[in-house]
This record gives sequence, structure tokens and C-alpha cells, in this order.
Amino acid sequence: MNQSPPTINIGLVQMRCTNDAQANMEKAIAGVREAAAKGANIVCLPELFRSLYFCQSEEHVNFDLAEPVPGPSTETLGALARELGVVIIASLFEKRAHGLYHNTTAVLDADGSYLGKYRKMHIPDDPLFYEKFYFTPGDLGFKVFPTRYGRLGVLICWDQWYPEGARLTALRGAEVLFYPTAIGWHPSEKAQHGVAQHQSWELIQRSHGIANGCYVVSVNRTGHEGDPEGGIEFWGQSFVSDPQGTILAKAGVEGEAVLVVPVNLGKLDVQRTHWPFLRDRRIDAYGELTKRFIDE
Repeated sequence: MNQSPPTINIGLVQMRCTNDAQANMEKAIAGVREAAAKGANIVCLPELFRSLYFCQSEEHVNFDLAEPVPGPSTETLGALARELGVVIIASLFEKRAHGLYHNTTAVLDADGSYLGKYRKMHIPDDPLFYEKFYFTPGDLGFKVFPTRYGRLGVLICWDQWYPEGARLTALRGAEVLFYPTAIGWHPSEKAQHGVAQHQSWELIQRSHGIANGCYVVSVNRTGHEGDPEGGIEFWGQSFVSDPQGTILAKAGVEGEAVLVVPVNLGKLDVQRTHWPFLRDRRIDAYGELTKRFIDE
């Protein structure tokens, strides 16, 4: 394993997506280039950045958006990673076989090599988030990728709400947890519930960083997609938090943004020795976590 540098620069590309896959790819490439120009070593793109968030409806035609992974997008982004010397984290709609599809994130190392992929484990089925129609739950487990700039854990959107996923990824040695994301408000609910919904989303992810002594990077899309009277208003607010849960940087709600945030990986050992949650875990007492519910 390569020795991790004590400080690395993490790039976040918060995008407004369209129904033009090539235009979205070009925008993503421009965002990666901008982040690299600002000194980024690792750049993360939002969930399913190559299209509109198609899971608002159940339409078979949307399966045409999928591609193999590795495939055309990883080839394009691998060449870009090699040119710029950056790690790229790219969320894609994977066609594994006829009738078998995944919500997948690929990781390209700074030399352009394809390190592997993570398939989204937790698949939601909520109004306007009908992902179970499209995606088979991941079967690769929770993964960590040893890149030139550190050991990166990747999870995806709905995975954000599950401490088990963050914990198991951290136990594999993740120094940074990345969450490519597509989440927002139902406009009809925003006035009553919007503030609480966003706070819950941000708080749960920051807590994963605290509990596991990791940095957390959440990269969302922005803008309104779908029915003008309904649809989803993606709330942006991509952010980086440190192992104490402190937000180091955060993008706005509406605008596209490219953030580059320095993080000191040397702080992980300090945090984990002063707050030794991993040391004090009662691994002998957690067997029932594998049960759906504990009936007395």
C-alpha cells in the first residue's frame, strides 16, 4: 500500500444535470479540470451525473441509459485522471447483464487505472425515488480503494442513513468516506419539513465521521428536475466534514460549485487515540445486528 500523504486536497463537483448525457459528461470533465487546477488530488462527482435523476418514474426506456462498468465512461474518465494526476470517483448506471442493473460507483486512480467499483447496497423505494424498479442491491460488499492519495471508502446516497455501512467501510481501513448523492426536497413538503429533512441528512453523515474517526465527503446535485409543479428540488449543499464532525466547507443550495478542501490524514490517528471508539467496541456483543428485528 502506498504511504498516504499527511494532507490531501479533495475536490467536490456539485452539478446541475440535464437529459443530454454527453453534455453532462463534458460538464463533469470541466468540473474535474477546475478542481485539479485548484490543487485537488481526489475529485468526486454526484450520483448518476450522466443523466437527469430518472428514478422519479418507472419507465423501461430509462434502462437505455445504462452502460457496462468498466466501459465508455470509465475509459473517458480514466484518461482524464491520468492526464491530470487525480483520483476520480464517478457514479454510473451499470448494465451488468440483460435485466440486471446496478447503481454503481467506479474509482479511477491518479495514473488512470481502474481500481474497481462499489455497487449501492441500500436501495430506496419512496415517492419520486423509485430505485427498486431499476437497481439490484449491491453484491460486492463494502469496499475500500487504495489510491495514490489514501484509502477511500465509497458508499452511495441512501447508504448515508445506515451506520452499519459506514462502520464496515471504516473497519476496512477507509480514511475518507465518499457519498455521491442525488437528494432533495419534494416542493410540496419543503415549507413544513425541508429544514428538518436537510439537517437530518447532514447530521447523520457527520456522525459517521465522528463514530469512525473519518473524513466524510458528500457530493450532491443541484437544481429542479421533473414536473414543474412537483418533481424534486435537489438541495445541493455538498460538504466535507472532519473526524470530529465539523463542517470544513459546504456549497450553496442552488448554484453549481467546485470546491477543493484540504484534509489532514494525520489527524485520524490523533482522533482515534483520543476518542478510541474502535478500541472500545464490544464485538462480542453485537451478533444480533444481523437480525431484522429482535423479538423479546
